Amino acid sequence: MVNKSTEIIARYQAIRAHSEKICVSLELEDYVVQPIADVSPPKWHLGHTTWFFETFILKAYQPNYKDFDSRYNYVFNSYYENLGARILRTDRGNLSRPSVSQIYLYRRYVDEQMMILLQQNNENQDFFNLVELGLQHEQQHQELLATDIKFILGHNPLFPYYTDEHVNDSRSDDSQEFIFLNEGIYEIGHQGRGFCFDNELGRHKVYLQQFEIATQLVTNAEYLEFVDSGAYTDFRHWHAEGWDWVKRNLISAPLYWHQVDAQWHSYTSSGLNKIIGTDPVCHISYYEASAYASWKGMRLPTEAEWEVAIEKLSWGLRWEWTGSAYLPYPGFKRATGAIGEYNGKFMVNQMVLRGASVATPPGHSRASYRNFFHPHQQWQFSGIRLAR
Repeated sequence: MVNKSTEIIARYQAIRAHSEKICVSLELEDYVVQPIADVSPPKWHLGHTTWFFETFILKAYQPNYKDFDSRYNYVFNSYYENLGARILRTDRGNLSRPSVSQIYLYRRYVDEQMMILLQQNNENQDFFNLVELGLQHEQQHQELLATDIKFILGHNPLFPYYTDEHVNDSRSDDSQEFIFLNEGIYEIGHQGRGFCFDNELGRHKVYLQQFEIATQLVTNAEYLEFVDSGAYTDFRHWHAEGWDWVKRNLISAPLYWHQVDAQWHSYTSSGLNKIIGTDPVCHISYYEASAYASWKGMRLPTEAEWEVAIEKLSWGLRWEWTGSAYLPYPGFKRATGAIGEYNGKFMVNQMVLRGASVATPPGHSRASYRNFFHPHQQWQFSGIRLAR
């Protein structure tokens, strides 16, 4: 029988290796670029995920642990106020040092120390829970790595090839159907013994009116009709903030769409190519998703509607905007200390996305997962599902 340490060591090694695999095609110069505040340089992600294990686990559980470099807390702390001062998020791209090679050495050092610790702690459940959180945290950053690398290279005028992974996958079924769900009382929220983040806890009852929800995501071809209709120059279907965002930023299409010789192309990790009509539309803001739904005479599903319908839906290619604000579930309580800053303090001015995307690491998706972003953000692998 495989013991708990053996299982988690294998997972630790696989997940840590996957982060580096995502970066294997990068040139050295690519590791440092930060074109906008939302995008972190790839080398910062590699350092930050390592810092998480060092700070929350090695320093807590390994007696006399020696920091790889005590200055790294200032560099790689993301937003944990409990853990002291840190560089501004917008300054992450100014970090020519530590070098990429130093960050990979940092990863080797922490991994070696973690292997020792994992082999020594066979029975401490609190320890294993914290390691699991660290692994899930790294998987979140793997998706951000893929997202940020695409933004960095997608704003390079050469539109360089990066990898054949994370290209836009076509829908599994060309037919678009709507399924009907009766009004009634349903339950949502995490259940079972598997991992979840604290914002998924507090399984609770919700009352829903009867509704219909699309089995498939909106495609590029369907969204192109919205673009061609002049919707980006017509205020009628937009929220006031959304319309201001369109005008202020001169938005006229999804992120990465470009017209070349009067034909729409999109940048993917394999370069700039003609859009594929059957691919689910990608890199859509909440403002655009809501406007499209209104243009179709429909709406976005709430996160409760999405979750109760999940078994009947085709999902996993795009994070799906919902019409739900990111708020705590009943009974939500922040953990004490820095870990309590993980989700709770972001529950304001953001919208919930559900599902997963082609960039989500294997084993990191589940029906109760609650992603969240500000309404204007497009750079995530986000798409649209309709409801009525």
